[in-house]
Amino acid sequence: MRLPQQIEAIEAILFKKFDKEIQYLLLKRTPETGGFWQPITGGIEEGETKIQALRREIGEETGIKNFVRIIRDVHCFEFCDPHLIKEYAFGVQISVNEEVVLSKEHSDYRWCNFHEALRLLRWKENKEALRKLHEALISQTKSQRN
Repeated sequence: MRLPQQIEAIEAILFKKFDKEIQYLLLKRTPETGGFWQPITGGIEEGETKIQALRREIGEETGIKNFVRIIRDVHCFEFCDPHLIKEYAFGVQISVNEEVVLSKEHSDYRWCNFHEALRLLRWKENKEALRKLHEALISQTKSQRN
């Protein structure tokens, strides 16, 4: 039996922090590619590091090139579609002034609070990555206040 080839990918959950609220960016895939809401995702190209792939995919899918910070190791998961894909999720904070310019892969975008983003996401692993990032951000906020 031949094992499926493993492909590595990144997931970037972009967020903006306002005084007391965090907003998460979701992109809506075009109808031809499923028409569902998701964070930024994409494959890691040969010779590329995860961070290089992250920066490239964010730039390609949103036009955003500047980041406040990158949060590593948010979540990691595997799925088959039809190859085995190992996806590494990152949180990426951007400034509140950044503008989104969509690629042809997506038909719409939306800034959402945590609960709206959780409701819109289709895949359980994307929801789990969002939950983990949100919990980490809330925990950081609480410790900064003390």
